[in-house]
Amino acid sequence: MNNELSLSQLGWNAFFQQQLSLDELENNTIGRVLEHHRSRYLIQTEKGQFSLEIRPNMVPLTVGDWILVNQLQQFVRELDRLTLLSRKAAGSKVAEQLIAANVNTLFIVNALNHDFNLSRIERYLAIAHESGCEPVIVLTKEDRCENIDDFLQKVQTLDSFLMVETVNSLDEKSVEKLNSWCKTGQTVAFVGSSGVGKSTLVNTLMQESLLATGGVREDDNKGRHTTTSRALFVMPNGGVLLDTPGIRELKIADCEQGVNETFSDIGILAQQCRFADCHHQAEPNCAVQKALDAGELDERRLNNYFKLLREQKRNGASLAESRSADKNLTKFYKKTQQQGRSLKQSDK
Repeated sequence: MNNELSLSQLGWNAFFQQQLSLDELENNTIGRVLEHHRSRYLIQTEKGQFSLEIRPNMVPLTVGDWILVNQLQQFVRELDRLTLLSRKAAGSKVAEQLIAANVNTLFIVNALNHDFNLSRIERYLAIAHESGCEPVIVLTKEDRCENIDDFLQKVQTLDSFLMVETVNSLDEKSVEKLNSWCKTGQTVAFVGSSGVGKSTLVNTLMQESLLATGGVREDDNKGRHTTTSRALFVMPNGGVLLDTPGIRELKIADCEQGVNETFSDIGILAQQCRFADCHHQAEPNCAVQKALDAGELDERRLNNYFKLLREQKRNGASLAESRSADKNLTKFYKKTQQQGRSLKQSDK
């Protein structure tokens, strides 16, 4: 990446500008998090890049965040986020994992092969809607698919207004379909399971081989992980691109609004049920079950709706407890620090 970039090239806009006072503008430098490593962040400012050490008293940051640093390149504060992509951390750990911040468009990548999965797309859509990003479905490997229209029809059943594009990730002309979302000042991100061609797509958009690409296993069409960290890149046509690792175990966190927006058709049906607290199982005059019996609602979609609701409720409750504990611990640390300073002053 060019070491000298304007703020507008990095995605700066009025939403962030209005958060700053004149004093802050005069005495601090604006930077954006480019990379997140174990012990440091790589920060880009208009004058260049520098490493910011991660300290215990800093708020958690993620790639795409905007921050202020002082003249000594020390962290001052984080600016409010326009959007935030997150998930429940993989495994049994009760924690929220930040994926990316201030993304305008989320490209949800799925391959036109046996790995195509509507339920997985719905899962990503819920996260996109919750974050505030605009979701765009990108179906890759169109050059190897003979029944593209069938796949397109299946995706459009999720939402007739969804933006859907089919591409050959190796073909620059084909990938140009995505350029309207990748203009100067716009930040885009790609999510999808391994093997769908995200890294190849990124390399084609960047017009250079930035990321390693891997093949697909012959036995199950599953891909191999090739991206292992998150980073921002400025594309040749001006947009800012965020690449994320392949996510196999994508557990939604506190995502009720995103789930409801993704399954808004079921929500509309639920409003027509006889009982306001209908569980859409065996209750009389259930509009959801009537639509299911009439073939107007797909059973797979309804089951996935129930599954994601249960998952977000369970994970959301666990995360709320974890956040409350962290908040109390932070208060304890601050109180201890204040008492320590008071004792030092009294000893003088």
